[in-house]
Amino acid sequence: METRRALAALGAMLMMASPHFAGQGKTDARKPDTIQKQSFGKTAAGEEIELYSLSNKGGMGASVTNFGATLVTLKVPDKNGKSADVVLGYDDLDGYVNDKAYFGATVGRYANRIAGGKFSLGSHTCSLPQNNGNNTLHGGLTGFNKHVWKAREVNSAKGAAVEFSYLSKDGEEGYPGNLSVTVVYTLTNKNELKIDYSATTDKKTVVNLTNHTYFNLAGQGNGDILKHELMINADTFTPVDSGLIPTGELKKVEGTPFDFRKATAIGARVDANDEQIKLGGGYDHNFVLNRKAATGLSLAARVSDPASGRTMEVWTTEPGVQFYTGNFLDGSFKGKGGGAYQKRTAFCLETQHFPDSPNHPSFPTTLLKPGEKYHTATVYKFEAK
Repeated sequence: METRRALAALGAMLMMASPHFAGQGKTDARKPDTIQKQSFGKTAAGEEIELYSLSNKGGMGASVTNFGATLVTLKVPDKNGKSADVVLGYDDLDGYVNDKAYFGATVGRYANRIAGGKFSLGSHTCSLPQNNGNNTLHGGLTGFNKHVWKAREVNSAKGAAVEFSYLSKDGEEGYPGNLSVTVVYTLTNKNELKIDYSATTDKKTVVNLTNHTYFNLAGQGNGDILKHELMINADTFTPVDSGLIPTGELKKVEGTPFDFRKATAIGARVDANDEQIKLGGGYDHNFVLNRKAATGLSLAARVSDPASGRTMEVWTTEPGVQFYTGNFLDGSFKGKGGGAYQKRTAFCLETQHFPDSPNHPSFPTTLLKPGEKYHTATVYKFEAK
C-alpha cells in the first residue's frame, strides 16, 4: 500500500507538471525543475529504497530509483500537450527485484554479451558466470541492476539531477578491480534526459555501461512500436552468430534490412527473410555509429511516433548503439497497471561499446587502467510535432 500511495502521489505530481494539466495552455511558472524524494519500499535485507521524481519547466517528468540506478517512469507531452509514460517498467519495487528483462536498468559491469564468459587481460584469463547460454550477459548473475546504490540530489544549472554511486568490489561476477561507479540522471529544461556514467578502478579491468530502457513513444502499454519511424546514424553494423556474439565483421547496412540511414518504419523489415534477422528474432544488433569527432556528443538515432507526434533523438559519446525490438517479450512480464508486455511493444537503443569487445582487438577498447577515468554520456531529447 505504501508503494501504491507513493506512485499515486508521483503520478499526480507529474500531471501537475504538465503545461496542459487542467486545461492550462502554458508552462506553470510555479513548477520549475524540482526533485521529490519518496520511499519505494525495502529489500528483503531491509535496505531502504528511494524513488526520486524529477520535473522540468517543459512539462516532462522522470522518476529514478537507487535500486539498480533504474529509470522507472518518463512522462513526455504529445503533440496535444497530453503527457504519457513512454517507458516500460513496474509499479513497485518487487517488480524490479524479480525483473529479468532489465527494464530501465543501469547495466554493468559489462553491458551486452561476452563470449564463453571469458576474456584475457595480459596473461590472466578472467572467468565470468555464464547466464546466457555459454555467454555472459549484462554483467552476470547479479549485475549492477540488482544492487542498491547510494543516492544524492545534485545541484545542476541544467535541471533537476540525481547521482547514484556504487562500489563493485574486486572479483564481483569475476571482474577484476574495485570499480567505483557513478551514474547521474539530469532532466534538463530543454526536455532532455541526460545520463552521465563515470568510473575508476584500482586494477586493470573492462567496463561497458549502458541504460536498458524500453521505449514506446505512444505510451507504455499502448500497442506495438512497428509504426514508429527510426533513423540510425550508422553505415555498418556488427553481424552475430547463433549465440548473438559478434563475428568480428563490420558489415555495410546498404542493401540489408539494417539500413536505417533514412527514417524507416521499425516494422517494415523486422521479419525479413534475412539470416541476421532470423538469428536475432528481429533486431538485436549493435550499430557502428558515424561520428563527426572522436569525442563529444554525436547524433546516434532519431525515432518518431506519427500518432502521438513524439520524437526522441539519441545523442551519445559512445561508438555504438544496440537496437533491440523487444523480441523476447512474451506476455509473461506483468508491467505497470498489471498489463502484460507483449512482443515488440517497445524498443531499446542501448548506447555502448561493442559486444564482446575484450575478445576482439579490432573493436574499440573497453580496457580501464588505474589512474584513468571512464566517462561516457548519453542524451535522450524529446519534442512533439
